[in-house]
Amino acid sequence: MKIFVPGRLCLFGEHSDWAGNYRRLNPKLKPGYTLLTGTNQGLYAEVKPHPTHLILRTSLHDGTRPEPLVLPMEPQALLAEAEQGGFFSYAAGVAYQGLTYYHVGGLEIDNYLTDLPIKKGLSSSAALCVLIARAFNKLYDLKLTIRGEMELAYLGEITTPSRCGRMDQACAYGGQSILMIFDGERTEVIELKVPNNLFFVIVDLGASKNTQEILNQLNQCYPFATTQVQQNVQNYLDSISSTITQEAVDALQKGEAERMGNLMRRAQAEFDRYLIPACPSQLTAPILHKILNYAPIQPYIWGGKGVGSQGDGTAQFIVKDEESQQRVIAIIERDFPQMQALKLTIYANS
Repeated sequence: MKIFVPGRLCLFGEHSDWAGNYRRLNPKLKPGYTLLTGTNQGLYAEVKPHPTHLILRTSLHDGTRPEPLVLPMEPQALLAEAEQGGFFSYAAGVAYQGLTYYHVGGLEIDNYLTDLPIKKGLSSSAALCVLIARAFNKLYDLKLTIRGEMELAYLGEITTPSRCGRMDQACAYGGQSILMIFDGERTEVIELKVPNNLFFVIVDLGASKNTQEILNQLNQCYPFATTQVQQNVQNYLDSISSTITQEAVDALQKGEAERMGNLMRRAQAEFDRYLIPACPSQLTAPILHKILNYAPIQPYIWGGKGVGSQGDGTAQFIVKDEESQQRVIAIIERDFPQMQALKLTIYANS
């Protein structure tokens, strides 16, 4: 069986998944809203059952093929690998949870192609977790829904040292754009209709950021704010971000690309105002802001913002049309050879 799982792009509402989860402890907080879509790039694999082992052969984004992972389908062995961290830990974590909850057999997976950048805010780790969960579901007839696959993938990922939120597993929906609402332990998924194609460019900034540092600093602002900086973080993630995200959902479903671009600019400005003081070492992000404001691409874009946890990892732009998409990519790769630009098209589905 062949399986393809894309990455996922958070268009609006970054950090709102874990922030909304804090409503369990502080009911005065509001639910988090996140607008997500699948990328056009991802992980391609051939999968088949194996009687006794988890075997994973991978192809990294640069085309290299590391030594395969070979583990017995035994709880202690899977858990030990998961807790080590690293790329293979995600597969082991999902296998551990699959064995715990469903008593599945083994898997043999050949991830023969990966065209999704790794560690760039596009949920490459979640894509691997969903791939493993979907393989167990299909090969062992677990009868899981997409939400069930997402849950198995999430449980697998948090078995590792990763502290991802629940939005990452949205890649299970493929290219479908969705709104996710995070209200304490409850997560709602709403599939969205798009009336016309929308064109984006995703830019790997070729720099570095410390996502764990960003998450550590922002999580210190919850569940109860005790300083003005912490109150500002909660204000943005609680009210401002959710308002902008719901407006963006309306714009997406009306196919209003220019309005979405204006909302991206607004979201970035508000993010900078309220969140940079909480983690200035990572969120000041000079390279991100340089590319967002780079004059030669402005005629071709409606707007842009950071991706994922933000910082100098990845930028996204909504562009005016397919020709503009090509022009923006050409300009960025000409003027910033350390960066890599990818196309993303959200296709009409209404």
